[in-house]
Amino acid sequence: MKVVAVFALCVTLFCQGYSNSLDSCQGRCGYGTNNNFSCQCNPRCESYRDCCSDYAELCKDGASSCAGRCNENYNSQNKCHCNSKCSQYNNCCSDYTDLCNSDGGGGSAVITDAEIKAISETLYALDSNKASASELIINPQALVSNSQTNSKIDHSSMPFFSYLDKEALFSKPTYTAFLALLDNYHWMTGQTEDFSSQQLAEQDTFLKETMSNTELGRELFTFFHTKGVYASEEEFIQDLKMMWFGLYSRYNNKMDSSGFEHIFAGEIKGGKVSGFHNWIQFYLLEKRGLLNYYSHNFNWPWTTYPDVLGMQFMWDGYYKEVGSMIIGCSPEFDLAVYSLCYITRPGKQCRLSLGGQELIIQTYTWQKTFYGDGKKFIATGFPVVP
Repeated sequence: MKVVAVFALCVTLFCQGYSNSLDSCQGRCGYGTNNNFSCQCNPRCESYRDCCSDYAELCKDGASSCAGRCNENYNSQNKCHCNSKCSQYNNCCSDYTDLCNSDGGGGSAVITDAEIKAISETLYALDSNKASASELIINPQALVSNSQTNSKIDHSSMPFFSYLDKEALFSKPTYTAFLALLDNYHWMTGQTEDFSSQQLAEQDTFLKETMSNTELGRELFTFFHTKGVYASEEEFIQDLKMMWFGLYSRYNNKMDSSGFEHIFAGEIKGGKVSGFHNWIQFYLLEKRGLLNYYSHNFNWPWTTYPDVLGMQFMWDGYYKEVGSMIIGCSPEFDLAVYSLCYITRPGKQCRLSLGGQELIIQTYTWQKTFYGDGKKFIATGFPVVP
């Protein structure tokens, strides 16, 4: 079992060497407590003694640069600021314009925040395979405060999903292709992922069905193509395959993880749930009796699907303090919005607009190993819970 050896190593410098870039305040200064990370980057961390090692350097009085701080929440302790309102208040750091003024992460094109919001609205409108109100009924039940998310108390007596029309949704090609991938992974980190030829073919089928065979996927490629990020659809699909399915090591030098596994299938690392930001996987595990929904600490304002919630749950004996996910969207929409944010704002917050409501996606890059010409794998991505 991969989890057995983790606790003994996590207090050593060796484990620190293998901990990823998520255990840093880069891009996180001022944001609320998020237990996806082993350390925090807001003033409360000083009281709880769980600040990241670079908290003082990046987030407190000595922080005079926007390096790693673009789009951060306002923090009165900082000498200067790196968010969209600093120009209005004339308190931006001197390198704000150079570091934070919307330079895209994919290709050499400049992709503005306004363009990201516009294409995200288009993708939202094109999600014809999302669940309807008659196909999906959820039961969020208990709403808890952010201070209660670590209590591990089951506040909800009923399952989160009350009803899903599996015949209507799961028979669609993109859902079928997505479902085929979910049993290809070991949940515990530290176990090498070794894919068969069939499983590799399932990755290709998933990308083909979601990105090549849907209007939504083709629209995303067209956007990147017109911005000069990708010269061809073949290049686009190949890059998605590497950034999402390329393997790297989260623990013990084993090729045990990928962006897809972490975000969509979920992992167990260090005795707790890591990643896991997909509603379909949540539904399947809940139906099998392997997942117990406890509560939610945030519900976004949408009244139709897709909706976004931050939830607490126990998965096969391992707890997730805040698991945020987009509920009721199609697999192609999930893949598209995370890809849009990762390619345009890698390692940063990405501001989307869905039906006129803002959704912020945070992505992180994997810093230790690379693919292609120095490109970075996806480490994680998730909707930001206020």
